[in-house]
Amino acid sequence: MAMISPSRRLRRTPFSAGVEAAGVKAYTVYNRMLLPTVFESVEADYRHLKDHVQVWDVSVERQVELRGPDAGRLMQMLTPRDLRSMLPGQCYYVPIVDETGGMLNDPVAVKLSEDRWWISIADSDLLLWVKGIANGYRLDVLVDEPDVSPLAVQGPKSDELMERVFGERVRDIRFFRFDMFQFMGRDLAIARSGYSKQGGFEIYLDGSDLGMPLWNTLFEAGEDLNVRAGCPNAIERIEGGLMSYGNDMTDDNTPHECGLGRFCDTQTAIGCIGRDALLRVSKEGPVQQIRPIAIDGAAVPPCDRPWPLMANGKRVGQVTSAAWSPDFKTNVSIGMVRMTHWDPGTVLEVDAPDGLRRATVQESFWL
Repeated sequence: MAMISPSRRLRRTPFSAGVEAAGVKAYTVYNRMLLPTVFESVEADYRHLKDHVQVWDVSVERQVELRGPDAGRLMQMLTPRDLRSMLPGQCYYVPIVDETGGMLNDPVAVKLSEDRWWISIADSDLLLWVKGIANGYRLDVLVDEPDVSPLAVQGPKSDELMERVFGERVRDIRFFRFDMFQFMGRDLAIARSGYSKQGGFEIYLDGSDLGMPLWNTLFEAGEDLNVRAGCPNAIERIEGGLMSYGNDMTDDNTPHECGLGRFCDTQTAIGCIGRDALLRVSKEGPVQQIRPIAIDGAAVPPCDRPWPLMANGKRVGQVTSAAWSPDFKTNVSIGMVRMTHWDPGTVLEVDAPDGLRRATVQESFWL
């Protein structure tokens, strides 16, 4: 396999030294940074994540900061989710759409105050879109990328590890809420969130100079908890139905096609750029939608391109993420399926790299 040539365009993170010392074996490129994907093996990392606790360098989840009197107005222009009842200290999962209702990103919005927000983004150039909207509408708001690098602590022992470092109060953070905690004299926002279904936290490191001190402190405090460096795990992600922007959805898809209709308050989210387009979609309903799909046979290879889903020789969708699940003893996958064939129990065929395989639409995701 060809190697990636390092350069200043491919930015290091505040935790890169720790990731390298932990023996990272593979990366992917995400927001022009390196995101670890494997340490021991995908299967071994999966088992450890479900049983213990891991520290993830997710600095690639860059923040788009909105600061100024029109910050709240701009945030509402970006998403069809109604943000009027959102309070400082809350995190919302927010589809970001363009003027056609197409998905541009599916980030977490962090409301620091009425006039200051962070948008913790997936892999896309959302900063440029937000700057364009702010300037085009002449809003009184500063849009920038701050020096903020998230570090995730995930797994069933994450509460215990975080309490040892930040104190008992960290256990009181509710899901998709955050609070401020001190580390080496610095205030850090800590949210109960993360890109797994195993529970945990995301620490928003404000300033890269504390990167390795924070990393080392977590590992020293969790030595008896079998803490390891980890990363978002493909198997666990698919089991839990956690979608990946750029893999499972693109700007060709609406939130309703991605199963995110519950985050679209198109009647009340006044000001959203794509509201008119989504009003039509919500009224008529999507013609295709994300579904969990079990694929028969031996372990499938990684899904590096869409695999056609077939019914009676006709294409009715595609599989976009797939992996063998050791716990559920089947190939789990995420697919976009046409409404004529998306009912649970529908048997299809998937055109995998090794040929046609039986594929069955599931009632729900596995986790």
